[in-house]
Amino acid sequence: MTSLKIGVVGIPGKWSTEVLADEIEAKTGFRCVIDIEKVVADLSTPAVTFEEECLCKLDAIIIKKISQTYSPMVIDRLEILRFVESCGVKIYSKPSEIIRLVDRMSCTVSLAKAKIPMPKTLITEDMDAAISAVKTFGEVVLKPLFSTKARGMQVISSDQNDKKIRQALQEFYDTHQFFYIQQKLKLPGHDMGVVFLNGEYQGTYARVGNGESWNTTINSGGKYAKVEPSDEIIQMAHRAQAQFDLTYTTVDIAETEQGPVCFEVSAFGGFKGAKEGLGIDMAKAYVDHVIQDLQTTKNIVE
Repeated sequence: MTSLKIGVVGIPGKWSTEVLADEIEAKTGFRCVIDIEKVVADLSTPAVTFEEECLCKLDAIIIKKISQTYSPMVIDRLEILRFVESCGVKIYSKPSEIIRLVDRMSCTVSLAKAKIPMPKTLITEDMDAAISAVKTFGEVVLKPLFSTKARGMQVISSDQNDKKIRQALQEFYDTHQFFYIQQKLKLPGHDMGVVFLNGEYQGTYARVGNGESWNTTINSGGKYAKVEPSDEIIQMAHRAQAQFDLTYTTVDIAETEQGPVCFEVSAFGGFKGAKEGLGIDMAKAYVDHVIQDLQTTKNIVE
């Protein structure tokens, strides 16, 4: 058993957070689940604390979850962790890289620059351009810039009359102050989560829709299953995640009539899909990697 002190930033009581903390405790005897809402950063001291624990004195922190839902506030929380990182604490994945992913705009632009195939996407604040996109794309998904698991997403069809299209777009704009419009593609009833640890491919699971919702997320009744992706899909996912320096992530890929497309690279990556769909314990593999990395780094320093 190692004496390393590794904390977990997550949601106390949530399965993925607790299984990660369980693995760390089993291997180190130390357990610290950090509720980021209760972290205090005193930059004059400087000190960053959670309850009685000084985060700047930990060996490492694994960020499992930063919030139940995404919002610009998430970036502020990550900035606090970026300061902890500056104190010499290793953080997995790096807060600066996660910041690039919690904002859907930043993720999309990075993937587009790398020429990763994605659904046709239009980003604008202009109402006329948004209406034109709906009519050109046929059926679209309006996506908030900060959201996860399809929360807040809305489907609009060009079959609706102009008044209804404009009204739906206006209501979305009034809430989000921006249009992120993506063409809705026909999917084969599932999409895929391609899993990577330290940039290395681990396996792929499918999220299979229940046939009642337009999306396949588990929140909407989907379920996990094993899937064998093509080499083309694995290579695409590898290129997508390589745009971000993440320790652990899943890449969302779907097969369409136009070929495979990438929806996003996850800021955190889940464990349940790998567990239920593939039978792989990625929480254990993640902790093993972090401990090995820390021990290697300590040996180099010594």
